[in-house]
Amino acid sequence: MGRLFGTDGVRGVANADLTAELALGLSVAAAHVLAEAGTFEGHRPVAVVGRDPRASGEFLEAAVVAGLASAGVDVLRVGVLPTPAVAYLTGALGADLGVMLSASHNAMPDNGIKFFARGGHKLADELEDRIERTYRAHATGEPWDRPTGAGVGRVRDYDQGFDNYVAHLIGVLPNRLDGLKVVIDGAHGAASRVSPEAFSRAGAEVVTIGTDPDGLNINHECGSTHLDKLRAAVVEHGADLGVAHDGDADRCLAVDATGAEVDGDQILAVLALAMREAGSLRKNTVVATVMSNLGFKLAMEREGVQLVQTAVGDRYVLEEMKANGFALGGEQSGHVIALDHATTGDGTLTGLMLAARVAASGRSLRELAGVMERLPQVLINVRDVDKSRVGSSQELAEAVADAERELGATGRVLLRSSGTEPLVRVMVEAADIEQARAVAQRLADVVKSALG
Repeated sequence: MGRLFGTDGVRGVANADLTAELALGLSVAAAHVLAEAGTFEGHRPVAVVGRDPRASGEFLEAAVVAGLASAGVDVLRVGVLPTPAVAYLTGALGADLGVMLSASHNAMPDNGIKFFARGGHKLADELEDRIERTYRAHATGEPWDRPTGAGVGRVRDYDQGFDNYVAHLIGVLPNRLDGLKVVIDGAHGAASRVSPEAFSRAGAEVVTIGTDPDGLNINHECGSTHLDKLRAAVVEHGADLGVAHDGDADRCLAVDATGAEVDGDQILAVLALAMREAGSLRKNTVVATVMSNLGFKLAMEREGVQLVQTAVGDRYVLEEMKANGFALGGEQSGHVIALDHATTGDGTLTGLMLAARVAASGRSLRELAGVMERLPQVLINVRDVDKSRVGSSQELAEAVADAERELGATGRVLLRSSGTEPLVRVMVEAADIEQARAVAQRLADVVKSALG
């Protein structure tokens, strides 16, 4: 059996891979591991539990709450809120543990469980491994101490979470957004109420799409993975910009007034220069992953900003930032971490900061994003292959070497197995889009034949 925890918690098809029994068992295990680590010492433990609007989140939330309470943890149930809101509230309320139920940008049938440690930080890999071992031990019949009487956890709804989180977002903005018209695509997800409210309170005129979740329509042809409707709405309403979230709102992509996409690399570039101007870009450094467009690297070099690159996954960006005291990092997909204000990627905060830069500078988002030129980049997801053999296949290694020789210094190749889905990602950059497509397709064919 493979590792339950991926790069962003535990995910799978709800009620098939991710069952109520698994959710309950992992919650019990998390409570026991944190207790053994001394997190609960000297006080009664408290957990914050939130979810996105997926229908399956309703029964999974019930299972998680039951598991925590049965292990003696008091639960504050905050309802439907973004992942970064649960992380923020975990820290702000002094809770010992946070739990978010979401599969982020994945389709509605999926769901996931993500744990946060005290302070709202993601759990270390070592703690996740211990939780998994403890869960497996309990699942095979190993007994555990169950509290009784007054020792069981109590559960209550914490209705102030929404207002507390929005107030936090507004409080960290460098300036208001008066005079801006912004279209927000909430992906029918966790930010459907939060993001429009925050932008409105900050002074923007807000137009909304994708903000009517019914439990079944999350991420469906909307949000950060489907920008066409946002592009059309921005142009139709004459807006200054549009922002799109994913299901749990830990990421943000944008479009400018012409409807052109502004991806995570461009957002990072705009915010890096804004923060340097404000004196808040610590060590004059931004952190990104190896998936960042080569154009981003070249732009940062030209602007005199240092770039540190990590493995793919916002957790690795965050680890690098925390270890070395950096203030800004993120991914091309729109996970942007402003560590002075958030412990994880925060799509609403990112959108607000981007809009604040537009408002303060008096420049259009198109002009601001022009600080970097995106080199043509082709990404192909190859499904139904053994992703565990990406690094060991000789046939694949030879094909990659051939491709790198063909591209030379004007391009690059990156193959990686997805941490959240059963597939291999093939990414090729080149000065010419047709060359990038041809090389990427050739490599994807080799991945299929070598690992299929």
